[in-house]
Amino acid sequence: MVERAAPATRPDQTPRFRRRAEARPDEVLDAALDLFSRKGFAGTTVEQIARHAGLSKAAVYLYFPSKQALLTGLVRRAIVPLADEALARISCHRGDPRPVIRQLAGLLAERLADPKVFAVPSLVLREAASAPEVAAMYRAEVLEKVLPALRGLIAQGVKGGHVRPVDPDLAVRSIVGPIFVHLLLSHVFGIGEPRLDALLETHLAILCAGLEPERAP
Repeated sequence: MVERAAPATRPDQTPRFRRRAEARPDEVLDAALDLFSRKGFAGTTVEQIARHAGLSKAAVYLYFPSKQALLTGLVRRAIVPLADEALARISCHRGDPRPVIRQLAGLLAERLADPKVFAVPSLVLREAASAPEVAAMYRAEVLEKVLPALRGLIAQGVKGGHVRPVDPDLAVRSIVGPIFVHLLLSHVFGIGEPRLDALLETHLAILCAGLEPERAP
């Protein structure tokens, strides 16, 4: 009896079971995001997430050892790549900070147009007050990386005379503050339309004019 050779697998083909295993972390995160958004972080259990993802509780723990790790995973999937790209653009820029601030605002509007991305900072804002560990995680994963870089961007712009002398820390708060307030009003309190792109355009017009250097009379 002649044995038949197994069909060759092309280099670009991945066995189905392997593709399924590699997709599971994203499936778990999708299920967690849906339940966290609807039921809240405290009101959702890992068992519910497992059931929603069509997996066992043990399978979820294989990828994420805790509910906190699931939330961290959501931030790392949706927000950390955005933060890393922002850092890359800031680090290679010298001179007037306003062009790169405009670039970052456009990047932010583009990424937050994805509902899966937008839902993550909205979730963090809703949960941070009642779950301090959520706020601490977001601060470590995102804010402590991006805010110092933005302060440095403004500081070198002031030093070079490209923008008026402003406090870099307060200027950064003035840049990011309206965005957070917009998210709060629209997605926490349900006030106003969530048109982030229109808000950013108005915000940038006011911000860039306000940073214009003072001209000698």
